[in-house]
Amino acid sequence: MSDLVERLREVVGAAFVLTDPDLRAGYETDWTGRFTGAARCVVRPADTAEVAAVVRACAEAGVPLTVQGGNTGLVGGGVPAGTGDVLLSLTRLTALDDVDPVEAQVTAGAGVTLERLQAHARAAGLDFGVDLAARSAATIGGMVATNAGGIRVLRYGSMREQLTGIEAVLPDGSVVSRLAGLAKDNTGYDLTHLLTGSEGTLAVITRVRVRLVPLPPARAVALVAVDGTEGALSLLAAARSRLAALAALELFYADGLALVRAHGNLSAPFAQEYPVYVVVEAAGATDPTDDLLELLSDCDAVQDATVASDAAGRARLWAYRETHTEAINAAGVPTKLDVCVPLRELPGLVEALPAAVAAAAPEARTIVFGHLGEGNLHVNVLGAGDRAEEVTDAVLKLVADRRGSISSEHGVGRAKARWLGLSRAPQEIAAMRAIKGALDPAGLLNPGVLFP
Repeated sequence: MSDLVERLREVVGAAFVLTDPDLRAGYETDWTGRFTGAARCVVRPADTAEVAAVVRACAEAGVPLTVQGGNTGLVGGGVPAGTGDVLLSLTRLTALDDVDPVEAQVTAGAGVTLERLQAHARAAGLDFGVDLAARSAATIGGMVATNAGGIRVLRYGSMREQLTGIEAVLPDGSVVSRLAGLAKDNTGYDLTHLLTGSEGTLAVITRVRVRLVPLPPARAVALVAVDGTEGALSLLAAARSRLAALAALELFYADGLALVRAHGNLSAPFAQEYPVYVVVEAAGATDPTDDLLELLSDCDAVQDATVASDAAGRARLWAYRETHTEAINAAGVPTKLDVCVPLRELPGLVEALPAAVAAAAPEARTIVFGHLGEGNLHVNVLGAGDRAEEVTDAVLKLVADRRGSISSEHGVGRAKARWLGLSRAPQEIAAMRAIKGALDPAGLLNPGVLFP
């Protein structure tokens, strides 16, 4: 191993190979604090050529690699499994090309943060279609690897829908590059989409080319109180049919609001409490406020609402939803389960969750929020302690019984690998394993991620 470390130092420079435990520590524990592992070293290459040399050196030494982006993942996929992997951090791959205004595309390094990409696109009069609360730390490479979604999937789709090209290093150190950004290219297998969502198990993504979207000059946000999850779905149906500028619909509940208010010292949004809340955002070329107000006045499910069109007001309303993750983490180490069910199954799932969690961990409490338009719930269980596996088993089986997915946008990682069969048939898993075996026959890339 000392010979490998020396070779890695020759590739990336001694300053970018971290062996001291104190220097490695920030890379070895995930954002939630739930998953941790010890790496032999942390390697921080600066470009694709250095990534390729690192991967090649590890392949020749037979040493596994854990691939990490901004370390904002929530399923343990970016931290070592405790096997002495080399941890490959991509945060130095920060090259960001000029925006191509004709193609409405840009090429970004895997280590570019979402926030920086958004600012870069907006400076050119465009925008990026994916947004999420961890924008300041989440990196584009990690978002592609997990096919991240976020708050505007309803309008623009997940990361897979944003990609027009990709560059990646295969497990043997060879490089594949498809960055032309062609609108049409029907020449065989689509490697760009294959690598999207593969969670670092097939290749190390180093650069991507993404499409950009128009930057809406006008936005309006409403925080809406409804009488239950059924009421939230009624609001969703009305908004989809009547609000052409609809950009986001986010769901949360009274217990989550109470936690967020206590953590962020936020004032109550309404004079009285309601069981369910929805954030609705509209964005367009002209001010959508009147259309949003008309929708709210005509929808019987609406119990109360407040609307803002100025930047400060919109941020204030969004804070009730976006502070959830931060507030939950401040309250303890959560068991986080990102799931998706058909919309018609959403009310039943929400109703069944507390009893299922209580049966597995009687002292735990559950905070739920999510992306209403996709039936995507983020189930956060606090106080599960050593019953986290039992809680996971109970919740994921509940989701599978409702024809849902055990992972909507965070990935499977190591946290859910043993439950992959709840969402994928044996034939599908066999096909995925065959692809993994063809590209990574030694199983050195992210071992234990996706497949147990």
